[in-house]
Amino acid sequence: MVPVLFPFPFSLFPFPFSLVTVSAMNERKQINFTIVPDDAADVPRTYANFCAISHTPFDFTLAFCEVLPLSEKDIQAAEAQHVVRAPVRSKIVVPLQVVPNLIAALQEHMRVYSESTGTSWDTKGPVH
Repeated sequence: MVPVLFPFPFSLFPFPFSLVTVSAMNERKQINFTIVPDDAADVPRTYANFCAISHTPFDFTLAFCEVLPLSEKDIQAAEAQHVVRAPVRSKIVVPLQVVPNLIAALQEHMRVYSESTGTSWDTKGPVH
């Protein structure tokens, strides 16, 4: 049997999928399932407080960085070079087809978080 996924949606929260298999005898079988993270205890969490985003015609790359408080030397270098280097903690490459659902999932999680905590988000700040 050759498994084929229909359609190709992806989400940050559980999302139902259908798997269609076709046997050598052209018998079609559909299996419905939900994809959820298999979160093993040994997978480390990585802290990031800055994300640089780049893209190609095929995918988006999210470079998650940790910006630490600047030392006097860092401040002098930033004044001279107009650049502060932040260590990259993780790079994630995301296919273009995933980006709209990633944005929608983040917006939904922000909405739920805001409603549960009473926090409002400043969406008029600078975009980097």
